[in-house]
Amino acid sequence: MFWSIVLFAGIGLLMVILAIPMILGKVTPNSVYGFRTKKTLSDPEIWYPANAYAGKWLLAWGVVMMVAALLLPILLPDLSEDSYAALFVLVVLGGLFVVVLMCWRYLKKLN
Repeated sequence: MFWSIVLFAGIGLLMVILAIPMILGKVTPNSVYGFRTKKTLSDPEIWYPANAYAGKWLLAWGVVMMVAALLLPILLPDLSEDSYAALFVLVVLGGLFVVVLMCWRYLKKLN
């Protein structure tokens, strides 16, 4: 169980690390990293605010994931490692769905 916790907390930490340059406007338009859509890639005036917004959501979700990775074994001590992994995958996918949904909603507000 220890390595599962480390892996899932590490994924949350990775999201936090990836979010910070987006929030700070350090990620230039590119085809690999950031909130990439036709609209954001076509205009830097849209890219930077959209990526800053996405970065804030990604940062928040990374923190939630790290906390969940640490708290799930405490709150559910009888959980098997396989169940923990399955539950955490659901947490990750559910959270990413919310992040993407919120970013798309924000993108519609930009020009």
